[in-house]
Amino acid sequence: MNAEEIKGFFAERNQLNMDDYLELEYYLECVGDIKASLAHFCSEQSTAQWSRIGFDEDFRKSYGAKVINWRMLEELTELSYPVEHAAEGKIHACRVTIAHPHGNFGPKLPNLITAVCGEGTYFTPGIPLVKLLDISFPENYLAKFEGPKFGIEGIREMLGAYDRPIFFGVVKPNIGLQPEHFAELAYQSWLGGLDIAKDDEMLADVEWSTTKERTELLGRARIKAEELTGDKKIYLANITDEVDNMIKQHDVAVANGANALLLNTMPVGLSAVRMLRKHTKVPLIGHFPFIAAFSRLEKYGVHTKVITKLQRLAGLDAVIMPGFGNRMMTPEQEVRENIEVCMNDMGKLKRSLPVPGGSDSALTLESVYRKVGSVDFGFVPGRGIFGHPMGPKAGASSIRQAWDAIEKGQSLDSYAETHPELMAMLDK
Repeated sequence: MNAEEIKGFFAERNQLNMDDYLELEYYLECVGDIKASLAHFCSEQSTAQWSRIGFDEDFRKSYGAKVINWRMLEELTELSYPVEHAAEGKIHACRVTIAHPHGNFGPKLPNLITAVCGEGTYFTPGIPLVKLLDISFPENYLAKFEGPKFGIEGIREMLGAYDRPIFFGVVKPNIGLQPEHFAELAYQSWLGGLDIAKDDEMLADVEWSTTKERTELLGRARIKAEELTGDKKIYLANITDEVDNMIKQHDVAVANGANALLLNTMPVGLSAVRMLRKHTKVPLIGHFPFIAAFSRLEKYGVHTKVITKLQRLAGLDAVIMPGFGNRMMTPEQEVRENIEVCMNDMGKLKRSLPVPGGSDSALTLESVYRKVGSVDFGFVPGRGIFGHPMGPKAGASSIRQAWDAIEKGQSLDSYAETHPELMAMLDK
């Protein structure tokens, strides 16, 4: 590109009607001339060749992505990760804000992702390393999406659970249990005070535990637990499957008594989530398989908060995400950012319940609560309930006892003196 061609991919914010654009924040490592690389970056993810040969036209004004802010962070002696590339010259780490016209793809998530995370973006000459850090939507674009059907408030209303976290439990062992044994463990955990017993993300429709048989047993167990405790309960069934089978899986599970559904969001795709959102009458809850493959490298890929925003946009009522602690290998600030984007204003979209998880138990509840900073979160132990030495009923009770101690301002040690279920966790 010559200087005039490069200039066509740069603009001042006040020169644009920002209602027509998404804002994209990227970290880039550029090789050679920075402005030329950034112009190529905008070109490749939008217009590419912006006119026909022999015609006096320029599609960049209406359809071109444009740099509206950039800064060079540092000069590098080498790329952060070795990538074969043809560009030559100095290497610079940059932070750039791109305005991308959403009219190029409309309110269609596969097409949006193709533009901002596609071939043009990650194969731009002169930019071997790219990480999409954030994405922001104008109100008129958000208005074209339905978002969560239930959200935090809807889940709370279903359970009659207010002013406290929502207590999930992942039934363990997650693989290998016959449906009748699985149902009994879930039933015991509900009796102990669990709100939501869930299938593990690895457990779906398999020969030894079909969706039909498992949901029939769990649906009956849920109703029995509600009758005995007087509290509403949720059975969260995993219907992750081939996309053309998911509506059928949904219908079978819901008819049998599953009153919320788990989806492995990225494996099935955001568009599949949006399809189910239009069809369902129960909450949809997303899990995070495959997300780390996009996000874990600090300077390449897609930041998890982008994926969390897209999950909320697609219509998930709750988002299970990597939580606090070394087990999940996710920086604490990143976890906080994912929680915030579930809760922040996004046009008319309802808030999604954030569910940060990973090796939690009664012993970690207070730490998670303090880090989240409110009661609007889901707490999702697995072995912290189903590996309790006194069984899953006691495991669930230990979680509720830990919350009671927090509300009363007592230490776990002192509260456990009169609560054997909590004491067993402390001893363990």
